[in-house]
Amino acid sequence: MPSSNPLPPKENALFKRILRCYEHKQYKNGIKFAKQILSNPKFSEHGETLAMKGLTLNCLGRKEEAYDHVRRGLRNDLQSHVCWHVYGLLQRSDKKYDEAIKCYRNALKWDKDNIQILRDLSLLQIQMRDLEGYKDTRYQLFMLRPTQRASWIGFAISYHLLKDYEMALKILDTFRNSPMICYDYEHSELLLYQNMVIQESGESEQALKHLDKYSDQICDKVTVKEMYGKLRLQLKQYAEAVQVYKELLNINPENTTYYARLAEAERHTKPEETLAMLQRYEELFPRALAPRRLQLNYAIGDEFKSLVDRYLRRGLHKGVPPLFVNLRSLYNDEQKVDTIQSLVLEYKEALKAHGHFSDQEKDNPREPASALLWTYYYLAQHYDYLGLTEKALNEIDAAIEHTPTLIELFVTKGRIYKHAGNVQEAYKWLDEAQGLDTADRYINSKCAKYMLRANLIKEAEETCGKFTREGVLAMENLNEMQCMWIQTEAANAYKRLGKYGEALKKCHEVDRHFSEIIEDQFDFHTYCMRKMTLRSYVGLLRLEDVLRAHPFYFKAAMCAVEVYLRLHDEPLPDPTQTQEIDTENLAPSELKKLRNKQRKQRRKAELERQQAAQAQEKREQHNKSRQQADPDLEQPTLDELIPEKLERVEDPLEQAIKFLQPLQELASNRIETHLMAFEIYIRKGRTLLMLRSIKRAYDLNPNHPDLHMCLVRFMLYTNRSPSEGPVGEVVKRQTAGIYSTSTATQLNSEFLKRNRNSLLHLLQGARMLYLLDPSAQSKALSLITNIEDLEGVTIYTCTKVLEALRDGDFGHCDSTIADYVAKCHKLFPYATAFRPPEAKMTGTMKHQEKENSIKN
Repeated sequence: MPSSNPLPPKENALFKRILRCYEHKQYKNGIKFAKQILSNPKFSEHGETLAMKGLTLNCLGRKEEAYDHVRRGLRNDLQSHVCWHVYGLLQRSDKKYDEAIKCYRNALKWDKDNIQILRDLSLLQIQMRDLEGYKDTRYQLFMLRPTQRASWIGFAISYHLLKDYEMALKILDTFRNSPMICYDYEHSELLLYQNMVIQESGESEQALKHLDKYSDQICDKVTVKEMYGKLRLQLKQYAEAVQVYKELLNINPENTTYYARLAEAERHTKPEETLAMLQRYEELFPRALAPRRLQLNYAIGDEFKSLVDRYLRRGLHKGVPPLFVNLRSLYNDEQKVDTIQSLVLEYKEALKAHGHFSDQEKDNPREPASALLWTYYYLAQHYDYLGLTEKALNEIDAAIEHTPTLIELFVTKGRIYKHAGNVQEAYKWLDEAQGLDTADRYINSKCAKYMLRANLIKEAEETCGKFTREGVLAMENLNEMQCMWIQTEAANAYKRLGKYGEALKKCHEVDRHFSEIIEDQFDFHTYCMRKMTLRSYVGLLRLEDVLRAHPFYFKAAMCAVEVYLRLHDEPLPDPTQTQEIDTENLAPSELKKLRNKQRKQRRKAELERQQAAQAQEKREQHNKSRQQADPDLEQPTLDELIPEKLERVEDPLEQAIKFLQPLQELASNRIETHLMAFEIYIRKGRTLLMLRSIKRAYDLNPNHPDLHMCLVRFMLYTNRSPSEGPVGEVVKRQTAGIYSTSTATQLNSEFLKRNRNSLLHLLQGARMLYLLDPSAQSKALSLITNIEDLEGVTIYTCTKVLEALRDGDFGHCDSTIADYVAKCHKLFPYATAFRPPEAKMTGTMKHQEKENSIKN
């Protein structure tokens, strides 16, 4: 690159070596060569050398020095495209993409045809989805390098993303007719991409003609057939579509989508027609499972009984562990559930009596001994799904007694206890399963998950440590591997334990993973154009646009918002301000208790400090070993997440909004997003934002119990501090379709009357009743404690009611809590939330006795 301030030959050779060192990530050598140039008094303020030194320092993690050098270099040579380009690279490394784009544009003012700067600019523009800017940059690159394939492809993609399909297709057609093209797999992918563009333009007939013309040149024959089938259906060419899907089923008879499309092509209007088609394919492909299983979706009555009988016998005979999971979708139909239950119970009795599935088969060869075991196993899952915990436990205990070495049985027993509300007992059985096969990573992960549900974080970390890298703490290694399921579970466990800083640390780690995934796009912008994987590339871009709609991010964001709201409502005490206690006036016994408590706290703090020091030492050793292995590959590290700082932020609501904003854009179809937004904005006193949140939530589910609570509080808020002028007018107009009454009391009474049979709705209605009129405590309590004839009485809803009672949402009501716990204990005898202290001890003893009997 020509310089605006050229160096003499000797220094220029050194400068080129700096560039080479930067490209090969030999950063220390690059700094040495930069020092050699800058040590010469004539070139001590040479702008481009200072800029390159700054860029190299940034790669070594010395950010402040890097910015200082680059800015000095820029001041000394404002007309240097190198200095502006380097400044842009520095801004890009800090993810300040808008600033980086400005720097690249400034660089192009002094060197408008610089290919490298234009490429870097185009990468940032597609990363930021500045599609108009991307199109202009790709046009410049296309004009400068018209013989490169990437120039054509990038130019075409820019129009495709802007939905200018006609222009994109013209560019692709011109490119395919040029001498640059080779007829290979890459050309095949280009044709498929072109067909995708035609389909997205809505021209299904043109897409079909395109396939007819070029299908011989496309290597991926299955995709071609799938496209043919899809297009034939869109164009209502049903006879041709039938032929295509028949050919596809000959290739893969296990693909359930093909059967659904074939039924659509054959224009089935009755379930019997689809059933007959599936029976034909069962005869045609006797070893295929898909047609057998799909028949059960359409069959009813005696025909269903006959088909499911055959399906169950086959699965139990072979010993198929996921048999219940495979049939679980049928459990939406009560008649089918009754049929399955009666059949499996018959199998159990017959197998116990004489080793056959029915009494009529006594003369046939006996079933394998494992058939009874798998029958017990199926029944245990069946009863657990129906909420019959006692029966489920009896069946799984019989299975364990039959074969006490089968790991799946212990996992299922743990799952039964989990569904019954006893997470401690659940994790113990998972631990038992994990002990039977310590080399099974799946069981290890399940066990760790159950431990986290039981708030046993240290034990979960030790369990995971069996499969993580040696010499590094398990949680650190799991963070490196972006193992988000364990981080979201750990965050919720820390939240339940009141360790808010640790919970927030896990939430921020998950957030960083998503940022890293978005950053990783940079590697694909050039790679995909080079390798011609264009359909996958466009799919990647569209995925990244909605990445934070993923359930992992939603769980982490929800946990973080709840913690920040809790920290706003009840800020933690400042650790630097120790409370002065009047020890002189304390009784000797109280003073002794205080001293013991302080001693324990000091001991605990010292232990935590030692553990933190050991962890830091391990980290340093790990980093040192990496540097020794490859000293030049030194990368900057992100700011460390310190729990103590995270839980004592000055503006918890602003931090909560940072987690909320992606959900408002990408998870707006979930009502929880808008309910969380309301909770934040009511604390900030933002009337219009509160209104927007409840309006969006109302559009999704106007009768949601949590939304009702927000509506009542919003009405109270606006009555207490009414808005005037345009804001007041907007509130009045927008709430006209939401509020059917003028007062909060009337609104609440109507809600209670409308949902008199739903426990979850009654809970929120009773909460608001007590909030509006504390003298109505007895009425509010009667609404939620008389649960005998209500709907939606589950462990989850009853636990929510108990939490509300204990949190003081209904004032002081100890006797009511005791009666309610006793009532729930009768309904859910295994749930620890409703178990009296003596019952908990008895339950533990029973578990130990059972465990000992199984081991013996």
